[in-house]
Amino acid sequence: MRPEQPEAQHAFDEEPGEWVATRDAPVGGQAVLEGVMMRGVRTWAVACRTPAPEQLDEAGERLDLNDPPSGEIIVETHEIDSILKRHRALRLPVVRGVIALGQSLGIGFKALGIAANAQVPGEEEEISGWLWTLTIVLSLALAVGLFFIVPVTLTNLIKDQLGSAVVFWIVEGVLRTLIFLLYLILISKLRDLRRVFEYHGAEHKTISCYEAGLPLTPENAQRFSRLHPRCGTSFLLIVMVVAIFVFSPLGMLPWWALIVSRIAGVPVIAGISFEIIKLAGKHRARRWVRAIMWPGLKLQLLTTREPDLDQLAVAIVAMNAVLARETPGSFDDDDLIGVEIAA
Repeated sequence: MRPEQPEAQHAFDEEPGEWVATRDAPVGGQAVLEGVMMRGVRTWAVACRTPAPEQLDEAGERLDLNDPPSGEIIVETHEIDSILKRHRALRLPVVRGVIALGQSLGIGFKALGIAANAQVPGEEEEISGWLWTLTIVLSLALAVGLFFIVPVTLTNLIKDQLGSAVVFWIVEGVLRTLIFLLYLILISKLRDLRRVFEYHGAEHKTISCYEAGLPLTPENAQRFSRLHPRCGTSFLLIVMVVAIFVFSPLGMLPWWALIVSRIAGVPVIAGISFEIIKLAGKHRARRWVRAIMWPGLKLQLLTTREPDLDQLAVAIVAMNAVLARETPGSFDDDDLIGVEIAA
């Protein structure tokens, strides 16, 4: 029999034993090394599990990197100072998504650095601002190259055989999506990322537990699905689909013009995708929305794993650190414009 649980105010069973929240809240997050970053409207926090003393040698180095940390949970909290609050023009639809996603990317990289330092007690080093900027630029360049430059270049090689612009952008879109799917499949096989994917699942379950109105305990969070409609994996799939429609009016341009258009089109595609996934999260209980989001949810089976109670406890510490400084449901519409909502 199913164990008794407190009644969730905003949840339903999608599959036996898996609850899904129906209410959307302006909270999101990211899995990091042995921990989770959670963010609200004005606050973000990172919680990580550190190595226990017996897991370290005399020099403070990990004895066995395959042995999961079993020490205390540390948490670090930061305020969010969004440029969207200062410039009304940046709050326009699509534009707000580009700005919010850029800020989210910066927070995400900082959270990764904090988590990495937490695994090496006594050897924390501040990473300079220019190095963070370089890391973000290189990561974006790799993503644009892999998912936009490579597909259009391969398609351009056979454009004479395609016969029409319509076939050209269909082939390019299919290639882009296949490369994306292959990328997800390959990283899902990496053993070193297994625990990161488990913390990704813990992040989703904790957010859903909060959205459903249940007390934040590992046992309550465990009842929820590890899949979330606002996940970054779903967002990237939406990007792949939106790109097909954005580039379709351009037709078959010279190769150099195709490259320029794909690079220039990335912010537009990201902004449109932001609006779509935000709308889907708000109306997630509707059948047609669930049908549209179904492929993205299933892709999360590659980027999430079922977490244990200890990992859920870490995610809850991060969430509570945010909730200690703000109540997400208390903000008005102006506060929530452009808030990054990926989970």
